[in-house]
Amino acid sequence: MGFKSFTDKVVVVTGAGSGMGRAYAQEFEKVGAKLALCDIDQAGLDETMTTLARPSADRVFAATVDVADEEAMRDFADASRGALGNANIVINNAGIAGGMVPGAEMSVKDHERVFAVNYYGVVHGTLVFMPQLEAVADAALVNVSSIFGMIGAPGNADYCATKFAVRGYTEVLMAELSKSHIQVHLVHPGGIDTNIVKGTTAEEDAKDLLVTPPNDIAEKVIDGIRKNKRRIVYGKASRPAQFVSHFMPVGVVARMLQRGVDRGVSLGGAKSTD
Repeated sequence: MGFKSFTDKVVVVTGAGSGMGRAYAQEFEKVGAKLALCDIDQAGLDETMTTLARPSADRVFAATVDVADEEAMRDFADASRGALGNANIVINNAGIAGGMVPGAEMSVKDHERVFAVNYYGVVHGTLVFMPQLEAVADAALVNVSSIFGMIGAPGNADYCATKFAVRGYTEVLMAELSKSHIQVHLVHPGGIDTNIVKGTTAEEDAKDLLVTPPNDIAEKVIDGIRKNKRRIVYGKASRPAQFVSHFMPVGVVARMLQRGVDRGVSLGGAKSTD
């Protein structure tokens, strides 16, 4: 399996108003795909549209959508199908930063806020577009986790929990759909240069970690879909995170990460944040 061509394939991207979502839109357009884009930020989505070479109605459909709202996502799926046809590739990319406080001090409401977008947004995108993926010959589901879906970074309990949840959910889908024509991909971005922590307490601390250009990982994902690579790990500090998660005892990793926080550094030389 794998995609021989992306020409005129319909690619859905959530969180397309900035960062990796915008990069997915730009890079998939370059390989000839049609785009169904959504974001909760209308201004960001409008800006993404200005970066596209062919933002005509027969090539691009865009809508302001809250991925945490299942009915809104269902409406988006129906509207994008009406505009462009059934989706071939769905990239559940939308995400927000966590509360960035110690896990034992984090409220249930804080967890619910992050889970609504980072986890249930992925579930909603998967469920509402699955009938379309089942209806086309070439199909791929791409769910975006994080390097913090491989290791538990201190100060990121809610964020890590959502990204581990995305990982578990997607690995189950990989197994369940392994005999179908639908490719399932799990993406673990490292320190990608996005604005996810802009305006938070972690913004200054993260500047040395969030350095990988978002278009680079978008190209990696496109190549991964083309080759049907199930797990895609890429970006600043992603390889060390993958190594320690696979080969080091959990207790050792936990102590190592906490010592890094105590010294004011962690993966990539920045305080723990994605």
